[in-house]
Amino acid sequence: MKIALIAHDKKKDDIVQFSVAYEQILAEHELFATGTTGLRIMEATDLTITRFRSGPLGGDQQIGAMIAVNDMDLVLFFRDPLTAQPHEPDISALMRLCDVYQVPLATNMGTAEVLLKGLQEGFIDWRLLAERRSASQTK
Repeated sequence: MKIALIAHDKKKDDIVQFSVAYEQILAEHELFATGTTGLRIMEATDLTITRFRSGPLGGDQQIGAMIAVNDMDLVLFFRDPLTAQPHEPDISALMRLCDVYQVPLATNMGTAEVLLKGLQEGFIDWRLLAERRSASQTK
């Protein structure tokens, strides 16, 4: 699966700790991240990450573009809900794309843990479920 890792400045330490804790699971997947978040995770782990620009410089939009062409499977976006973000429209667009294309989106550590543990156990195969739903609707 292709997994995007994004974190606001005040949540970067959290996503780094999360990535260290779940490094074995994350290592089994293709990882993408916005600039500084990806760099910080790579410095703390042995994970290979394709890095995009930082969020305010278009990184959120680059990940959104992957979602729009059905090329992203899961987004872990540790948001800081208490701090105004200068690129809030980009963040809203990214979240909207996740909803439109039914891409699972975790905006906090608790939800991210549930998704990764489900992924590890084989409980989450949302693309297969979406294909089955689509096939049954065309009959």
